Amino acid sequence: MAVMDGPYLELLQHILENGQTKEDRTGTGTKSVFGYQMRFDLSQGFPLLTTKRVPLGLIKSELLWFLNGDTNIQYLLQNNNHIWDEWAFKNWVASAEYQGPDMTDFGLRADADPEFKKVYLAEKKAFCERIVNDDDFAARYGNLGDVYGAQWRHWQTRQGEAIDQIANVISEIKNNPDSRRLIVSAWNPEDVPNSALPPCHTLFQFYVNDGKLSCQLYQRSADVFLGVPFNIASYALLTHLIAQETGLEVGEFVHTLGDAHIYSNHMEQVKEQLSRTPYEAPSLWLNPDKKSVFDFDMDDIKAVDYQSHPAIKAPVAV
Repeated sequence: MAVMDGPYLELLQHILENGQTKEDRTGTGTKSVFGYQMRFDLSQGFPLLTTKRVPLGLIKSELLWFLNGDTNIQYLLQNNNHIWDEWAFKNWVASAEYQGPDMTDFGLRADADPEFKKVYLAEKKAFCERIVNDDDFAARYGNLGDVYGAQWRHWQTRQGEAIDQIANVISEIKNNPDSRRLIVSAWNPEDVPNSALPPCHTLFQFYVNDGKLSCQLYQRSADVFLGVPFNIASYALLTHLIAQETGLEVGEFVHTLGDAHIYSNHMEQVKEQLSRTPYEAPSLWLNPDKKSVFDFDMDDIKAVDYQSHPAIKAPVAV
């Protein structure tokens, strides 16, 4: 196995040296560059970063959630995955039914006020527990709108029908591998206003050559410290899953970024990560008995020989 952190660490350094100060939707502030590309040779190892620990369990459960066409965080919480909590919780505290403490600007206030942070965390914990245990409440407040799972598996047409983009692209890879239309889009302009978070990874395309499957992702907005390590591993995993179903080896994962940014409150964490020496990348094990990407469960996916530095915590900007 080879060291795979290099392209990502180069991106962090590039933003620190060349990024422009830019305001953003969350009010946090960023250092940002526009237009950047990383390439990962998946035959050399699985690109799960080693300069900080990246939890594969969260990546697996989120990707399986997408592939199932699910948009409700209940499944994620049942698998101890809190990646999408913030957006659902934000909708809850803004609702007429919520009668708890005022959570206006709760993300920024939680960062600045330790006592408020305790209240905020207690309220969010209670919200998550209720989502897990109360199906009716989960149906009302756990759904994030037409985010990735809906667009991947149930794209709505003008005629009121649904398109399963994932099933279609797998069929095309099997039957027409030289096609230049092996594309899945998550960006639906009609649905953007109704989504808790409009898709950041907006479109991906597959490419078959010499018996190998490659994938390129276009990501419009990239939280480089917190989000991008997950995105790299998630789309690398998706490429492996589809390659297994279609009888191909893995080629490259190409990650093309639009607005690639480091939040102002992540700068010290970035510097700490850049000071660390990478380990060799792990390999990926997939259950060979599973023949369809839609049949995989959590136990069917494992990282082998994963060694990493400790995790580095940072606040999520919502």
